[in-house]
Amino acid sequence: MNETVVNNRDYVPLPPPDAEILTTACSYCIVACSYKVYRWPVGREGGQAADQNAFGVEFPTFGAPWVARSQHNIGMHEGRPHHFVIIADADAEVVNPNGNYSVRGGTLAQKIYNPDTPTRDRLKYPQIRIGGILTPASWDLVTDVMADISQYILSEYGEHAWGMKTYSYEYFENTYAISKLVNRGVGTPVYAPHDKPQAAEDAAGLDDAGINSFAASYEDWGSCDVAFLSGVDPYETKTVLFTEWMMGGANPGKQMIFVTPHRTMGVEYGIRNGGLWLPIIPGTDTALHLALAKIIIDNGWQDQEFIDNWVNNRWEIELGYGRGTRNTRWQWRTTWGRWQSDWEDFQEFIANEPAAELQEAARITGLPAEDIQRAAEMIARPREDGTRPKTSFMLEKGNYWSNNYMNTASLASLGLMCGAGNRPGQVISRGGGHQRGGMSAGGGRGWLSPEKHPGRRKKALNVDRWVMDGNVRFMWTIGLTWFPAMLASQELASRVADMTVRNPNQPRSVDRDHLFEVFKERVDSGGMVLVDSDIYPVDPLNTQYADIVLPAAGWGEVDFARCNAERRLRLYAKFNDAPGEAKPDWWAIGQFAQKMGYEGFGWEESNDIFEEAARFSRTGVLSYNVLVREAQREGKTGHEKLRELGTTGIQTPIRMVDGQMVGTQRLHDPSNDWGEIEGDTFDRKWLYAFGTHTGKANMLKTPWTNDSWSDFYEAIKPRAEKGEIWITNGRVNETWQSGFDDLRKPYLAKRWPWPHIVIHPDDAAPHGIESGDLVEGYNDTVYVQTGEPVGVLDGDLSFSRLMENGHIRTTEGQFVAVAIVSDEMRPGVAKAAFNYPGSMANSVCHAVPDPVSGNYRYKLGRGVLRRIGESAYKDNFLEMSLKPRPIMS
Repeated sequence: MNETVVNNRDYVPLPPPDAEILTTACSYCIVACSYKVYRWPVGREGGQAADQNAFGVEFPTFGAPWVARSQHNIGMHEGRPHHFVIIADADAEVVNPNGNYSVRGGTLAQKIYNPDTPTRDRLKYPQIRIGGILTPASWDLVTDVMADISQYILSEYGEHAWGMKTYSYEYFENTYAISKLVNRGVGTPVYAPHDKPQAAEDAAGLDDAGINSFAASYEDWGSCDVAFLSGVDPYETKTVLFTEWMMGGANPGKQMIFVTPHRTMGVEYGIRNGGLWLPIIPGTDTALHLALAKIIIDNGWQDQEFIDNWVNNRWEIELGYGRGTRNTRWQWRTTWGRWQSDWEDFQEFIANEPAAELQEAARITGLPAEDIQRAAEMIARPREDGTRPKTSFMLEKGNYWSNNYMNTASLASLGLMCGAGNRPGQVISRGGGHQRGGMSAGGGRGWLSPEKHPGRRKKALNVDRWVMDGNVRFMWTIGLTWFPAMLASQELASRVADMTVRNPNQPRSVDRDHLFEVFKERVDSGGMVLVDSDIYPVDPLNTQYADIVLPAAGWGEVDFARCNAERRLRLYAKFNDAPGEAKPDWWAIGQFAQKMGYEGFGWEESNDIFEEAARFSRTGVLSYNVLVREAQREGKTGHEKLRELGTTGIQTPIRMVDGQMVGTQRLHDPSNDWGEIEGDTFDRKWLYAFGTHTGKANMLKTPWTNDSWSDFYEAIKPRAEKGEIWITNGRVNETWQSGFDDLRKPYLAKRWPWPHIVIHPDDAAPHGIESGDLVEGYNDTVYVQTGEPVGVLDGDLSFSRLMENGHIRTTEGQFVAVAIVSDEMRPGVAKAAFNYPGSMANSVCHAVPDPVSGNYRYKLGRGVLRRIGESAYKDNFLEMSLKPRPIMS
């Protein structure tokens, strides 16, 4: 594509009547609102009369559609400049009815590459670092070099020396290609998704209970009477789910209980509408759940009929587990007596668990006992007429990124007690972060991992630790920040630098033979070759460390498909050209794989992969094979068939009923028991029952004191004698992920030009910190797990045993941010911006994963606060508002 500079206009042109209209969905949060793209060539535009514009509306108008400047851009289509207007679909009947949208979605047009805007720094050509400088190269050369050194590494060091860390949320076409390369091409166990150190379940306790993390539909959040929101404010992170379905929906009068240390805008709305804020001490959610369970049991408020019908008894738990190897992690965790329970055993456990006592739970959580009591009454107390409140339970990262297994398992048990999990308005589900674009190609080499659970049962390999221990010689990262997103961030970044740019073996020429010899010498000396694929420069991953940088094509530049939180599948249409030689990640994977000699990677267009992946989707909740088969029957491609469904799409898994494709509104719902299923949809219990061998849910017990949690928690709590407080992290409505797009959108870049940290006045005053000051968060004891521990006995992977055996070392961590001093935080807890460029807030968090699930505890940082000086924003009224977050009109 030729570089063409097109100045943005001072006003927004209207699309002419013959403008092309394409459908897509928002590329950001899990909600994935419906959007329309209007495209027409530069040089003409629509008029104000109704017959002169594509909307058929007389302008000016006070009604929809209304196009803001942020919703218009100029880009390239088929090599020619075109106007693009991207607005929410006013005709939408699902997801965002009538065109509701968030501030993130409202700026989608600003994503389009236009060299006259801050998107000018898009990665456009492959590059190789020569003499420390990234130098443009051809796709042929970079993929040749990648294949040359990969073949050498695999032959000399084996598959354990070749690793990959990528997004898990992107599009089916990309993630399927990645999975096929990792699992069936290279065949390596050294793989992890972007937000985890190893390939593990996000909410392992839900999985073990038999509950799919995305079983619910948006209508369930709209129709519940009470929403128990654990570690999440859906307004800040899933805006339209909150504004459309939770504030409205079938029951706009619902009450909301927020369990989070930060009083955000959503929390404020909940409080003012009869809800409750529980500003919990980070990591203590399990104790809250146990106390709520005890109050409910002691008062007989549990949904006994539901429990009798839908919760496994002891015989059912043990049924079928008496023989043979238990080949899934959830079976190992739930069938050896440690966590498993039934209703009778669970009641006994609660009666004897000290942390379930109201006053003890209040002490542990830092919550008033009367608020815990009120929460129990709201979620479970029957009304005077005997009817029960329809309570739904949502959890997100504030829950499962602290005490992962116990928080998620105890929430599942609490929800089941209240009769939630498989019926309208009574669900247990994640709120979600990224959209659901993960598609596996099957296979996998997890059994090659040297790590084991107690009892020597297989455990996914911790990729971050494997890299830091010097075991990886080739690493390919795709679409992530890696270091700031992981824990002990500065330590990980420094170790990667040692193995790449600080290694003495550095290329001095783009000659292929020279590059191979230099990289060979590097890996033989213990170094690593690092390849990174992305759409923008990512500091320091590809700007400073990567040896090879590959330019990716993304949203709007290729036809892609994926699902949202309610499993709604839609086509994200291609409507503009990618810059330079940027290519979709599936294409780069294919080029490399073919040069490695792997078969089955010669895809020519994205639909080829979409249709190939359909067969592998059949047994999962994202199954869309029926759609592809129907398309083939009609003589169409799978993408074409999906395009016909527009912004409505269809909820997976898809089945055939009387010759028609039918979606699935919610999982586990007994009304999904359709009998014989037509087409290629598999009959799975989790469609109409829970995802266990019996179809009934597992009740799980989670004692507060155990060797998987309590010793670690005691070790990492803030030390009062040092003046430490909790330093957690979180997101804000206006910034998505690391702000990779938002920092290139003028309005949003002014809103958050620097990372921030919200501090309670009581914690700011001793250090003389005021809003607008630059503040350092510093932790002098950051714990980092090392080696590849193998568990034989239950206690082998406990923090204290790992410490005794030399598998825990300490380092330091720090970051700098702009202070916002506000009583919206609970005292003793500060909240930093998550994963903001140039500020590795996770550096003060401990790289010691949950030994049960393998997930990191991202929310449990600690440290002291130090005032550095004033920021440029302290007295600046043009950028970065320092006003408190909980604002309501």
